[in-house]
Amino acid sequence: MAQQEHIYGLHAMTAIIDREPERVIELFVLKGRDDERLTHIINQARKHGISIQFCQRKTLDDKAKGEQHQGVFARAKPGKILDESDLDSILEKQSTPFLLLLDGVTDPHNLGACLRTADAAGVHAVIVPKDKSAALSPTVRKVACGAAEVIPLIQVTNLSRTMKTLQEAGVWIVGTAGEADQSIYDCKLTGPTALVMGAEGKGMRRLTRENCDDLIKLPMAGSVSSLNVSVATGICLYEILRQNQA
Repeated sequence: MAQQEHIYGLHAMTAIIDREPERVIELFVLKGRDDERLTHIINQARKHGISIQFCQRKTLDDKAKGEQHQGVFARAKPGKILDESDLDSILEKQSTPFLLLLDGVTDPHNLGACLRTADAAGVHAVIVPKDKSAALSPTVRKVACGAAEVIPLIQVTNLSRTMKTLQEAGVWIVGTAGEADQSIYDCKLTGPTALVMGAEGKGMRRLTRENCDDLIKLPMAGSVSSLNVSVATGICLYEILRQNQA
């Protein structure tokens, strides 16, 4: 496991310094930049005794390896990796679990966008397989805009086995597939629910599909045959949220 993580971007940095300041080892800030969000980060760092270095843009560009750092970069201790035991704890606490399973989403931008949308829609946890999935990288954290520090991302050894555990706990598992017979708008999605989204391009793996309780699809009225996984995830999560609030 990495001894350090790199955090950049205003949202991700604000989330970690507000929630887990003890993880931040050293903060690097763009010299001369002055705005409210950055001032908050600097004040929190000083409050917790975190070392701050004010740098030229090139120094920050080099540290962030060309990514859009928004004037702030930090070296941090790695966060706790969540696993099946953490999922058990979430299921015990939530009377109506709302979960998102990502089956092989390997693009960090897509994972970050899914985390951000999942947090906004009130999802209790995002579950991914340990293999064939994007890791919680600096890019994921930045795209997630702070959601990566809030919503539990649980890595499981065997996704199919985890699905069976969820079913035993009374969670209804709905998978998205282009070949599904029913539209998401024709499916009842209230109560304890887990939404499964497949990998970019390939969709869900066969075993994952077979372990779903129901399969749904998004109606496609135009010329394109599919949507980006993070866009499709947002549409599906908000339909589940809409039905449960109705």
